[in-house]
Amino acid sequence: MRTDPTDVPGSTGNGETRASVCLASYRGGRFIKEQLESVLSQLGPDDELVIVDDASPDDTVEQIKRFQDGRIRLIEAAVNQGYVRSFEQAVLASKGQYILLADQDDVWVPGRLELMIDALQASRVVASNFDVLGGGPRPNIPRLRGKDSRRHAANILGILVGYRAYYGCGMAFRRDMLPVFTPVPRFLHESHDLWLAICGNLAGSMRHLEGATLLRRIHDDNATPRSWRSLSVILRARIMLLRCIGLAWGRVRRQS
Repeated sequence: MRTDPTDVPGSTGNGETRASVCLASYRGGRFIKEQLESVLSQLGPDDELVIVDDASPDDTVEQIKRFQDGRIRLIEAAVNQGYVRSFEQAVLASKGQYILLADQDDVWVPGRLELMIDALQASRVVASNFDVLGGGPRPNIPRLRGKDSRRHAANILGILVGYRAYYGCGMAFRRDMLPVFTPVPRFLHESHDLWLAICGNLAGSMRHLEGATLLRRIHDDNATPRSWRSLSVILRARIMLLRCIGLAWGRVRRQS
């Protein structure tokens, strides 16, 4: 296991890394072992798993270190910075041509990695659906549909209204999207996944996979809220998303 964030994995003959799975952990000791097993079983020698632990007070780091797998790169934050900054740090430390986001408490469906990489050949950002671990009820939001992949304006509207199921645990992007995705806006303290979806749709390169590529564990410690928010919180979130749209549009135009 690598614990130096500057360490460059030499996993291919030409020194390139194929895929980077970026995971932010915090108080994940109960579930992270099962998730890491499901991810590592799909990684090849040209892939890596970059984990930023956000100063967990439990045994999360010890659970990670027990794997002793050279494809794992563990970065330990000195102080708690929040999951958005942790994901950003993991992405910036990654070396792969394809970057996949992963939550600490889910389980990957076999074949997920290759499905996502295959979809990324033609699209810069990919989002898949998920099922609930144990077969419980899904959040009350429609599943992504493949036919909506190129309906970018409708997808942006769906993000604002709240009916596009863009969850970071089911998303991936190509390295050529990195200058658009990062730096993540400093005013963004949640919804890094919606930020990525905004970037992909404004760039005109989004793909929806209708199949479930992971099983999401629903529990009280999920970062995504499970209950309805107050009107004031909803309004602040919509203003934040509008700011994201303006910022992302400017970055996409500069890159084109």
